[in-house]
Amino acid sequence: MILQLSGNYPGLTIAANRPGPHSVVMVDTDLLRIAVEEAQAGLAEGGIPIGAALFDSDGTLLGRGHNRRVQDDDPAMHAETSAFRNAGRRANYRGTTMVTTLSPCWYCSGLVRQFGIGRVLVGEARTFQGGHDWLAEHGVEVTILDDPGCVAMMTEFIAARPQLWFEDIGK
Repeated sequence: MILQLSGNYPGLTIAANRPGPHSVVMVDTDLLRIAVEEAQAGLAEGGIPIGAALFDSDGTLLGRGHNRRVQDDDPAMHAETSAFRNAGRRANYRGTTMVTTLSPCWYCSGLVRQFGIGRVLVGEARTFQGGHDWLAEHGVEVTILDDPGCVAMMTEFIAARPQLWFEDIGK
């Protein structure tokens, strides 16, 4: 089943309970697992549990990373930024997929648009809305998996460390 999110953006879908052994959700869930591992690593380091990974069109992992704002004392080191930096320089990023455990903020959404990343796979967008609608409006294919594990991880973190969370989202 595909559910449309707010607005009428043809590139934006929420994937939920799509059956079948070869469905896109199963592949996407495998990609998300790498971002979740990164989020868990960030949390274990005392940071904010957001992870990301950048994949080529054939599913090759190019780079992975997690939010390191706390660990590096660097306000620009978001998960998507970390994964992007770890992917290294490329002639172009068309055809790549940015996988992130949480809807990308405006800063990271700008990175996606600036470098022409064609697809964003989001673990969850309940705890933070981010810029996924804007990305979809501008031609980026956005899929929100609404993963219960991602929702639980962020919900628990926000409850335990609200000041750090609000710092991270600029409130």
